[in-house]
Amino acid sequence: MKLRVAAYAIITDECDKLLLAHWRDGRHSGWTLPGGGIDPGEAPEDAVVREVYEETGYHAEVGELLGIDSRVIPAGSRLDPGAGEPLHALRIIYRARVTGGTLRNEVDGSTDEAAWFRPEEVGGLRQVKLVEVGRGLAGLR
Repeated sequence: MKLRVAAYAIITDECDKLLLAHWRDGRHSGWTLPGGGIDPGEAPEDAVVREVYEETGYHAEVGELLGIDSRVIPAGSRLDPGAGEPLHALRIIYRARVTGGTLRNEVDGSTDEAAWFRPEEVGGLRQVKLVEVGRGLAGLR
């Protein structure tokens, strides 16, 4: 079984808008929390700060640990058609806040857009399950 450990951020502004990144992998896409894979030897807090900047252009400060989501994806359900083994995804979710930077879209990465959404807009978005997991952990649903 393959293991992927990643760190993500729940970031809201003063109007309770949620910052999301639009993930794209071939013909699959959806809005997700900003964040991503932890590099070998990298602290999860450092990874989420790095990923938020890469995907949104914002500098972030990590707050409380909201929780860890554990999900096993069977080999046949993985997006990689050649995957011969299941994927165990451990997703560490933090609350974070913007400390600087300017909103921009990532170029040549796994996301192609970043945007703020009002709470009532989030439910209508095409999104990955992680968004609802994070919102639940943060008490935003």
